[in-house]
Amino acid sequence: MNISNNKILITGGASGIGLGLTAQFLKENNSVIICGRRQEVLDDVARKYPGVITRQCDLEVEAERTALYNWVAEDHGDLNVLMNNAGIQNCMKVTDGDFFERATQEVGINVLAPLHLTKLFLQLKSLRTIINVTSGLAFVPLIKVPVYSATKAFFRSFTLSLRHQLKDVGIEVIEIIPPKLNTDLGGKGLHDDAPQVSEFIESVFEQLRAGQMEISYTLSAEQTKINSATTLEHFNKLNPGA
Repeated sequence: MNISNNKILITGGASGIGLGLTAQFLKENNSVIICGRRQEVLDDVARKYPGVITRQCDLEVEAERTALYNWVAEDHGDLNVLMNNAGIQNCMKVTDGDFFERATQEVGINVLAPLHLTKLFLQLKSLRTIINVTSGLAFVPLIKVPVYSATKAFFRSFTLSLRHQLKDVGIEVIEIIPPKLNTDLGGKGLHDDAPQVSEFIESVFEQLRAGQMEISYTLSAEQTKINSATTLEHFNKLNPGA
């Protein structure tokens, strides 16, 4: 994709990786729309980055996802990049009393929301790029976040299929595969020993400029390199001519 002169929707763009991507895309002369559940957090981002456009939206709720799309289609019909970045991560065990409720929420936000948004935004004639943010945990699960790891494995698999399904209609599908980073994902202080988001964002944009379709970093880069060759071999066997 061209990294400038786009109109981009970044879900979960007010914190963590999403905020880092928001800031850098603004620097690269893009129009950026972000959505999130907490209006006060969106307002803080808007004060820091006056060019950003914000929209409060709880992506767990189907009706709010539809309302988000309808608003974009009406007021920002030239949007050409959808970035499915929003996600939640819960530490839990299947024996926990609230396991199913929390797992359902994770699946709703990490899986159902991006599937629904992808389907909705494909209606935009201007759409040219979909960027899905997965995780290094798509390759090897971290057992204390079992549902999060599984949702990212699902999302990586879906992204590969989506890339091939949409290539003939001129829509590129890019996957960003973060390793553990110093964010508040899953709770404050859990990832203080991890690389800084700023370092990761710098690498992401270097890879975007190089035209890479799978963007990874440090440990996730090693995992992607090992996994992709084997996956591609078997993918081609299962999907001849894809």
